[in-house]
Amino acid sequence: MIALFAIALLGNGALAAEHAKTEAKTVQTADAHHGHTHGPAGHPTTAKQFGYAYLTAYMFCLSLCLGALFIVILNHLFDAQWMIPIRRFLEHIACLLFPTMFILWIPIGYLAVDIYPWMSIDPDYDHALHAKAILFNKPAFYGVSCLLFLVWGFIAHGLRSASLAQDKDGAASHTRTMRRYAAGGIFLFAFSLTGAAIYWMKSLQHQFFSTMYGVVYFAGSVWVTAITTYWLLLYFKNRGDLKDVAREVTFHDCGKLFFAFTVFYAYIHFSQYFLIWNAAVPEETFWYVLRENGTWKWVGQLTIFGHFWFPFIFLLPIHRKLNFQAMSMMTGWAWLCHYMDLQFNIGPVLYPDGLSVGIYDVLSLGGILAVLIFMFSRAFNAHPPYPQRDPRIAEAMGVYVEPASSKAAH
Repeated sequence: MIALFAIALLGNGALAAEHAKTEAKTVQTADAHHGHTHGPAGHPTTAKQFGYAYLTAYMFCLSLCLGALFIVILNHLFDAQWMIPIRRFLEHIACLLFPTMFILWIPIGYLAVDIYPWMSIDPDYDHALHAKAILFNKPAFYGVSCLLFLVWGFIAHGLRSASLAQDKDGAASHTRTMRRYAAGGIFLFAFSLTGAAIYWMKSLQHQFFSTMYGVVYFAGSVWVTAITTYWLLLYFKNRGDLKDVAREVTFHDCGKLFFAFTVFYAYIHFSQYFLIWNAAVPEETFWYVLRENGTWKWVGQLTIFGHFWFPFIFLLPIHRKLNFQAMSMMTGWAWLCHYMDLQFNIGPVLYPDGLSVGIYDVLSLGGILAVLIFMFSRAFNAHPPYPQRDPRIAEAMGVYVEPASSKAAH
């Protein structure tokens, strides 16, 4: 069903593209008179086609790394014992933010002039850009972008370093260190993720206003990371790395986290749509109007039914969260829906008539994932697969440890 739906969606995109080519021949004179023969990004040159495909793939992979960092921070903020079996491989994924994802960001920085229309616009002749010039200027774009990676690297590597140090001596001081990183890191994480979503995605259409845009990207990131975590936990358990700590309740808790963010994402996304449409402010509504053209409206329907209704109804029964085969299929479905959601955010700027997925999209996503999988595998194989001396590791394994004394028990 997933494959057929994807083929039908891409087929509609191909038909729409061919129809657009035929129709363009008859309206070329009229379009030239109005000065907008293409989308806001202009003519889809080779550099722009590759740039937009690479940006979409990059934001997809970035969401996995940011989602992993958030779950690690969550573990230390709430001292959640059920997250201990999944924490180590999530630490490795989070550490990919720097320097790996920074290096992979360089093509975006290099092609920024081709990707972001505002870089080629004089702010003196564009009121929206002039009002936001303090944010949307080249020094701020590159400076803030570099700062984001430094912040993520500081938090992610600080947490993993303390976690690995605790494996050696089991000192409680490392637990306190990780809690301090998490306490301050959650605020840095919130601001930095929002900055990344604004600079690298929302600024594609600099006129757009939305105070919830960063939260929408955050919700989608944790959503897809939660189900990916479920699959990785199952994979490493079957391989033997986590067979001692991956219990039934661990899988159930991962499924509940995925279910919770299914609802949260739908709530945030609908809130943004409802508030913008209800206010009917042109600087906001144009963003959704553009995404109702051509096959983009079907991608939007996929977000509604595939990103929310299907996983929501599917996960309502408790036993579904423990059906490994069904949850593995749900992982693939979630990846498809999340990638299409990012296409819905990025693609219409260059392809206003409908979805366009080509060889650059396949190569970009495959290439970035290959690099991340290689770097992750190297880190995972170099360290213990789960925290060895965490104070709550016995509880996570379902083992009761007798207190050293009655005084300690109280």
